[in-house]
Amino acid sequence: MTVARTWAVALSGLRGDLVEVEADVSSQTPEFSIIGLPDKALGEAGRRVRNACTNRGLDLPKRRITVNLSPASLPKRGAGFDVAIAVAALATSVEMDAAHVASTVHIGELGLDGRLRPVPGVLPAVAAAQRAGHTRVVVPTANAAEARLVDGVEVHAAACLAEVVRWHGGRTEAADLAPVTAPIADGTDDAPLDLADVVGQPAAVDALVVAAAGGHHLLMSGPPGAGKTMLARRLPGILPPLDDEAALSVASIRSLAGETVTRLSRIPPFESPHHGATAAALIGGGSGVVRPGAIARASEGVLFLDEGGEFPASVLDALRQPLESGMIQVHRSGVAATFPARFQLVIATNPCPCGLYGVPGAACECSPQAIRRYTRRLSGPLLDRIDIDVRLQRVSSARQEVDARVVTTADARRQVDAARGRAARRWASTPWRRNADVPGTWLRGPAAPPPEVLRPLDVALRRGALTLRGYDRLLRVAWTVADISGHDQLRLDDVGRALFLRRGASA
Repeated sequence: MTVARTWAVALSGLRGDLVEVEADVSSQTPEFSIIGLPDKALGEAGRRVRNACTNRGLDLPKRRITVNLSPASLPKRGAGFDVAIAVAALATSVEMDAAHVASTVHIGELGLDGRLRPVPGVLPAVAAAQRAGHTRVVVPTANAAEARLVDGVEVHAAACLAEVVRWHGGRTEAADLAPVTAPIADGTDDAPLDLADVVGQPAAVDALVVAAAGGHHLLMSGPPGAGKTMLARRLPGILPPLDDEAALSVASIRSLAGETVTRLSRIPPFESPHHGATAAALIGGGSGVVRPGAIARASEGVLFLDEGGEFPASVLDALRQPLESGMIQVHRSGVAATFPARFQLVIATNPCPCGLYGVPGAACECSPQAIRRYTRRLSGPLLDRIDIDVRLQRVSSARQEVDARVVTTADARRQVDAARGRAARRWASTPWRRNADVPGTWLRGPAAPPPEVLRPLDVALRRGALTLRGYDRLLRVAWTVADISGHDQLRLDDVGRALFLRRGASA
């Protein structure tokens, strides 16, 4: 056979495109060339393939080998094409089952000794192969667990190239090698932190439950030690577990980020980037292969920005577009990638650089100009996308009062599940299930409550105290308050509670 074919996958974000790998042997001049818009890492695959084959006793033809990656107009990046290129090249001279080779997708990087090394993004790559109708894939042994998370695909895990050749019906005397292992980064899920640990912040706990029930964004401001971080870290524990689609999306993003995924976690992710993070770290990027940033890794979960006032304004403003669209598009020279960005934003900030402005019994040493500069880091357009604003004060007692209402994580989760169930039934005839996802045109149109219920919002809109975006966000929070209260229709007190939460509820 002079021309052999097999398949690989080119990833762009979570999207995977099937690439046909063709190998052809022509003249007597020994050469190995790869065409079809490869990047530098892929262009070097010829050397890795030659050495891997030689060291495994697999003889490539000592002639000109041309490997074509089709479609030629699609950019291909990374070393994940190595195995497909090697198998196609070997199939031109080694007797293998041509139909078996041509119907198999190969994913993996080759070491010089012929071992298959793990690569990032195997899970979305296998999912792309399955969507394209392929039912058989070869992956490195270290990536086998995540590849098997995709239903309907036969996964063959191989430790070395000789194994792959034998699996395709070829004969080789080369001994098998020990597989390359990869560190497992997703061990047992941590037990959710309990809300019962929070002392003396009942209003903040109530606001956290409202945020979880409706999928709303939350701002918490207050002095250091008031419990902002403690509250934020307990939000994932009261969110509903991820369904199959969301869990697969989360696992795919983690795979793209280079983590070893062995199972689908049902706990919503929690991302907390440092306030020194750059816009690229938040959005995602990289040279050649685009990696997901904190926004994408937090999708289906919580993005927590601690010390929000310390983040550069340009970094914070990068959140505005994904908060509205639910996705993030990363454009780099010659490459573009789209990632999901369906996260709940939680921002914790101090009232001033020293954190003591307005704290009873404390002396703030910040100048008025420093306080203004600090608070302006959170721009008006970003604050307009925040649904709930909570102002915390320091706790005055280290122990719970005897008659104080203690809300546990289990109690809060039951409230959240019941409220989300009411919302899902109300929006059953629409594409939406959470209040935070319902567009304003629907809330002000088919689902609009009586005019007397909307009167406080209409007055605030006329006075300029609200934008139309803020109006819609208040309506979403009001519906969530109604769901928690068990109201079938929106009431005036639900709107009043939403206004209270929007304007800075004091905890």
